[in-house]
Amino acid sequence: MALRIAAHRPDPMIVTLPWGKALAEWDETYLLALPRGLSRHVVRIVRLGERIYAVKETQEEMALREYRLLRDLQRLGLPAVTPQAVVTGRRTRRGADLPPALMTQHLRFSLPYRSLFAHGITADDVPSLVDAMVVLLVRLHLAGFFWGDVSLSNVLFRRDAGAFTAYLVDAETGELRPHLSDQMREYDVTIGTENVFAELLDLQASHEVYAGMDPGEVVELLAERYRALWTELTSEERFSTDEMWRIEQRIEKLNDLGFDVEEIDIVTDFDGDAVSVRPRVVELGHHRRELQSLTGLTVEDNQARRLLNDIASFTVSGQLGREDRAVVANRWLTEFYEPVIALVPPEARGKLEPAEIYHEILVHRWYLSEQAGHEVDIFDTARDYIAEVLARKPEEAVTAPSETEDDLAVTLDGEDDEPDA
Repeated sequence: MALRIAAHRPDPMIVTLPWGKALAEWDETYLLALPRGLSRHVVRIVRLGERIYAVKETQEEMALREYRLLRDLQRLGLPAVTPQAVVTGRRTRRGADLPPALMTQHLRFSLPYRSLFAHGITADDVPSLVDAMVVLLVRLHLAGFFWGDVSLSNVLFRRDAGAFTAYLVDAETGELRPHLSDQMREYDVTIGTENVFAELLDLQASHEVYAGMDPGEVVELLAERYRALWTELTSEERFSTDEMWRIEQRIEKLNDLGFDVEEIDIVTDFDGDAVSVRPRVVELGHHRRELQSLTGLTVEDNQARRLLNDIASFTVSGQLGREDRAVVANRWLTEFYEPVIALVPPEARGKLEPAEIYHEILVHRWYLSEQAGHEVDIFDTARDYIAEVLARKPEEAVTAPSETEDDLAVTLDGEDDEPDA
């Protein structure tokens, strides 16, 4: 059987990898020493030119199924790693069969949870990780995705204005449905609490987190915040026809949480004296989409909220309230954001995303201003932050992914093999 590579956006260099060797035997010629989460499969991180991939050995049916699921999650705009290819027909030089492999693109500026603790976060940051897990799980459930193996190990985290955003890494046990029952959602929550509890106990045993942290309290928080957010996003609200303003209030509250309401059910009773309102379609990214429309910047949602607040402050301080908002945002971008980020030296640009750096500079300015008794200039703050704070941070990115490839399928035996067909 010939080696076959089925890919959505194929990288021609994939064929140069040593597919005739078991993944465990690949050497430093191809491997990259990036942190990776725990896995039941053999997983390796490889660099091909300017791109980085995770490669996982698994069974052919499972690889193709997970590939399709990850493609579906991408189409739905959900936070998950991007599938790159499925490689089958692997054989050693002596003709022995080797397991198929699933390749996914490395998520830039992301880390598994263990590496986050190694990079300096503490037990005090665990609630932020829990919140990121909760938002991810709620978003997946709203889209009809049953995960089946919720855990910290199956997630990558990216920093998001002092908080975190979680991305699904392993969809092996997942299933996409038109609608999830309450029982399936609760099963995911139960599995999640059990897995996270065990993972936190393991962290404690290895002395990677403060020994006084209570894993039981953490998982209770996970279940509690999941149910609170799910209720907020999906519950029905009843009021009289004289209180129609409460519809806008409900939408504004969801916007404050970072969610846009795309569709809402409004039902009146028989006499028309009472109204029931239930959001039908909600999607995270309210602040991100607003910032992108104003500036063109693509960032995480908490980062977008922070930058929008800075634009608002710039509007007030510059007495620009009567100016068009897009014009003000463009001035802020060219007079502050871009010049501040340009101060970061090339050797430090892999430490944090630009939006996260700008957020940390704003936080740093608050501390410097408090010490000085007056507001410190943003550019003076940036220089101090770069020298005193950023220089000491570890590297969290290696390279930027390319988005220039065309969609096509590659096979080495002359046949088309597109898994999504």
